[in-house]
Amino acid sequence: MTGPILRLLDANANRAREALRVLEDYARFALNDSSISAALKDVRHELTTALSPVLQTAILHRDIAADVGVDNKTPSEQNRENLSHVVTASGKRLGEALRSIEEYLKTESAAAARNVELLRYRFYGIEQTLARTLQSRSRFSEVRLYVLITEALCRRPWLETVEQTIAGGADCIQLREKDLDGGELLARAKQLVALCRRHGVLSIMNDRPDLAILSDADGVHVGQEDLPADQVRKLMGPEKIVGVSTHCIEQARKAVLDGANYIGVGPFFRSATKPRDFLPGPAYAREVASSIGIPAVAIAGITAQNVDEVVASGLKAVAVSSAVIAADDVRGATEALKRKLKGSPSLAATQERSASQTLGIETQ
Repeated sequence: MTGPILRLLDANANRAREALRVLEDYARFALNDSSISAALKDVRHELTTALSPVLQTAILHRDIAADVGVDNKTPSEQNRENLSHVVTASGKRLGEALRSIEEYLKTESAAAARNVELLRYRFYGIEQTLARTLQSRSRFSEVRLYVLITEALCRRPWLETVEQTIAGGADCIQLREKDLDGGELLARAKQLVALCRRHGVLSIMNDRPDLAILSDADGVHVGQEDLPADQVRKLMGPEKIVGVSTHCIEQARKAVLDGANYIGVGPFFRSATKPRDFLPGPAYAREVASSIGIPAVAIAGITAQNVDEVVASGLKAVAVSSAVIAADDVRGATEALKRKLKGSPSLAATQERSASQTLGIETQ
């Protein structure tokens, strides 16, 4: 094997191992996902094994002083805007390095080149999983109070109820209507989206990614029996929010890998709105708070009287329905819950928004 080929194999092996370490650290410390971290570690070690026959010699041909590409830098290489850019750049760097190693190894050993090719294809699957976890990671991070709107539970007209929850400090509104026909549900979704957008509040459709897309809602929320979250992510694209209901830590971890922006965690308490024959409760919430890296929203049976127990579990956001929308004073009930969630980064901004509205909203 010639000196130039040994030099480029040495350089690309270094690139590949460095990129793998960056990605492994993301999986380990940002995602808290042991399976992806382990998979990347396996690729790193198998690459070292595959190249070990040549790398001991290749390192002797390393010549940094004579490398004409050392100072060839583009502006984008020197800047990473956020975590997503770091991970994406490392993924592309790794794929390119593996391809270069594979091609030049063919001059020496077709079998060794084939082993690297298989590692490259294995990484492409991991890269796709990592890409899903990067979708719009920050859009939901400021939500503390999430209100589900179902007309049958509202004491006042549904859109007026939404207005009052926004005035009271809700950060996100979900339209949850299981029995409306598609046309009526789409019409309501468009009304909800317009109102939420006017006041800087997130709008979410329950169950229906198609209607979320057609109404231009900020996102969609799906349950364990609905379309799989990774397929929903394909439909919604990278910029929209995808939420997933979870009842155990395995479902939570899968939601992260499927590209969810947030998870629902519950039932936290027993709920008359949606009775369940299981109750993960505070124990599951604590598990999520300590090990899941995306926002998590506690749901079911939460009121201003018991929300302190939710906060004590480590979760920062709650989803409510009857506790707010069935109240005689919807705005007051919303404000009472939001006060209990004090200390969240978004609270001051929400209070400022609420005060500035006082109430410049028209009842429809």
